[in-house]
Amino acid sequence: MSTAVWTNRWEPNSLADTALKSAARFWFVMAVIGQWAFLYYIVTFYGTSTFTGNFQAWTKNTFLHKGYIAGDTVGNLAFAAHALLAAVIAFGGALQLIPQIRTRAIGVHRWIGRVFMVTALGLSFSGLYISWLHGPFPKIVDEIPINLNAVLIIAFVGLAWRSALRREIATHRRWALRTYLVANAQWFTRVGFMAWIIVTRKVFGVGENFDDTFFRLWAFGCYLVPLAVLELYLRAKDSPSPSGRFAMASGLVVVTVLMGVGIFGFYMFTRPLLEAMK
Repeated sequence: MSTAVWTNRWEPNSLADTALKSAARFWFVMAVIGQWAFLYYIVTFYGTSTFTGNFQAWTKNTFLHKGYIAGDTVGNLAFAAHALLAAVIAFGGALQLIPQIRTRAIGVHRWIGRVFMVTALGLSFSGLYISWLHGPFPKIVDEIPINLNAVLIIAFVGLAWRSALRREIATHRRWALRTYLVANAQWFTRVGFMAWIIVTRKVFGVGENFDDTFFRLWAFGCYLVPLAVLELYLRAKDSPSPSGRFAMASGLVVVTVLMGVGIFGFYMFTRPLLEAMK
């Protein structure tokens, strides 16, 4: 009764593939739930205030970085555009991950991809404008993670677009995934920080000073950590070792659970803000 008598369905490689695919689907479902909840928050909080011209309503979010600046109409409009572009990223990015759209409606997939990449570029350039020209002159150290994120988005969009034009489909998908992750840094920032607060204060009782340290580190981590997880996933997927795929599947489940905790925390944090906008 050894592995020699197993059917193909129950071979270690098959089980490892199934585990990794299941973990990836779990992450995808959780990401879609979280991102579309983020979409609802953006449209409700920023959409309403932007189209009514009530930019001062942004002050209700005390954690907002470089939000409403009295008298800076151009800067406030740039911030509004930046926030609303994130809504397009949250909606369109999730659609791009659905395999059925890629296989059954390739034209739709391509057009959503074009809109996504153009939007990501707009998000980057508006972010750079807000970083340097909206509000008081920034501390360069504080702006490094924002600027690095913008540079990565621009670079990854270019590489994803180039590989698509060359019909290098496998390469394009990898660069598109990287673009998706760095373009969603705003979402990962919130989800990661909320997960940190909930888990550490519940388990370890971590206080405010350490939270501030984590937030400064997470300004980089919000896009570098997802990129690292993606690279590990891609390596595990291509690896001939079942143990590597099992390990990656387990790690991805843990990451997804933490992401779910952060999504719940973000929902609880934003609920009073959205109630105040009604």
